[in-house]
Amino acid sequence: MYKELLWIFTQLPDDYIVLDTETTGLPDENGPPDIVTLGITVVRNREIAESVEFKTRPQKRISEEAQRIHGITNEQAAEFAAFDSQWNPIADYLKDQLIVIHNASFDWPILLDHVARYGLPMPPVPGVFCSQKAAIAWAQVMGLSCSHRGPSLDALTKAVGVEDLRAKLGGTHGAKIDSQQTARAIEMMRFLGKTG
Repeated sequence: MYKELLWIFTQLPDDYIVLDTETTGLPDENGPPDIVTLGITVVRNREIAESVEFKTRPQKRISEEAQRIHGITNEQAAEFAAFDSQWNPIADYLKDQLIVIHNASFDWPILLDHVARYGLPMPPVPGVFCSQKAAIAWAQVMGLSCSHRGPSLDALTKAVGVEDLRAKLGGTHGAKIDSQQTARAIEMMRFLGKTG
């Protein structure tokens, strides 16, 4: 239904990566939060080919709210490797790939802040696609609850009928599992955009 509003998803390439982060909290007067985990799901020929998660030691403390969302404590995160020590494999995944992010206006600036903060080279990236913004019109006519950013990943997952991977973890967010969930929802929206 309303497949025309999902047209943009039918235009995605067959190969791309999905990126998600879990952080120390929200941006505040001290700037963007720190990345605690960064998940990447590699999609090849419209199928999930690989998923990885990088656990990175933040410089800022993890807020209590963020701990409730992703379940990672400050004590656990203190044991993670530094972001810059893991950049090369992360950059290898990003290089020359379309990057899909459900909430790109949150995750992408935080990633770029880390790259600049550590003085790291950014690989060439042809573009970033925000699945949340791209789904707004379809979600609204379907009666899904939307914030000013668009529908949540949970709302899209339910609306398009793909398995809720977070439910297996009691609803806990994780960068790897959320990147997988985004890939599954996107591919179903692609299918619905073609078949209605």
